[in-house]
Amino acid sequence: MKTATPTMARAINDRLALDLLLDRGPLTAPQLRTLTGLSRPTVSDLIERLRADGLIEVTGEAGADRRGPNARLYGLVTARAHVAGVDLRRDAVHVSIADIAGNAEGSVTVPMPPDPEPDLAALVAGAVRAAAGPLVPHTVVLGAPGMVHPRTGLASCGGLRGARPDLQTAIADRLGVPVVLENEVNLAALAEHRDGAAAGHDDFALLWLDDGIGAAVVLDGRLRRGASGGAGEVGLLRFAGTDFCHLMEAGVAAGRRVEDLAGPIVEGVFALVAVLDPGLVVLGGTLGRQGGERLADLVAERLGGLSPADTEVRPSLVEGDAILRGAVLSALDLVRDDVFGRV
Repeated sequence: MKTATPTMARAINDRLALDLLLDRGPLTAPQLRTLTGLSRPTVSDLIERLRADGLIEVTGEAGADRRGPNARLYGLVTARAHVAGVDLRRDAVHVSIADIAGNAEGSVTVPMPPDPEPDLAALVAGAVRAAAGPLVPHTVVLGAPGMVHPRTGLASCGGLRGARPDLQTAIADRLGVPVVLENEVNLAALAEHRDGAAAGHDDFALLWLDDGIGAAVVLDGRLRRGASGGAGEVGLLRFAGTDFCHLMEAGVAAGRRVEDLAGPIVEGVFALVAVLDPGLVVLGGTLGRQGGERLADLVAERLGGLSPADTEVRPSLVEGDAILRGAVLSALDLVRDDVFGRV
């Protein structure tokens, strides 16, 4: 086992303090000592170092009757970097801007133009600029339907007018900042894992029931994309000679009751459970949220008659746009590792 060098030890301590300020801040020096277990000189040094690097600042004092260095409250310089999350739909582009602490700074929705072959790269770049205003995002994470190759970043962007395999690169060239393209259901799964129905679960599958049908798989706490980005493409499954995606879309369009929709949904859930045994399946998208506990209970009941694997079924708990939330969270992970240091 290698011993950490002084430089590595400082980096570890700095990241520990920054993460605590992110989760619990602002904090005083004594509070940082208590939470980190570090000595007084070590905490004093890291505070001065982080202030010099422009990462933290004095935000006030703890207690009106206290004065001196120990009473100073230290908080993150939240404007140090910003991120953009993008949800690219077939009918619109949704963008959300956040600072490095995750505070919302702006948002915009831009309708998809009627052009049969719109310039998606220009459309997304323009939407990001409109949402950001004078701010320049450090990183942009974009969620779109279709397969995204995990190594090359080339995308199919299924069903999107104006789709191109090099969409990620084309947007990055226009914005001049790093852009990450990800399957939209994978980003929704990240949001469910962080603060939704899958919080606290290292293994789960998200079945997305919305504008398009798909799934995302998280095993051992890690998102699994597959060799070519095709993990979770359950919409391609065929039941009684009909694609699962067409089966679901036809049922929704016909206004079928939740009780009737549970039948086809359980077919897709059973396929996930039979292959993966995730222990938890989250029903996401508009239909998953609207169906709520009633739909989840019906699917779980019918699943119990098909599979011996003990599986819980829950509706999505992420408020608002889960794809957009996942995109922002993913971008924040990247920017914090870059600005705070990855250890």
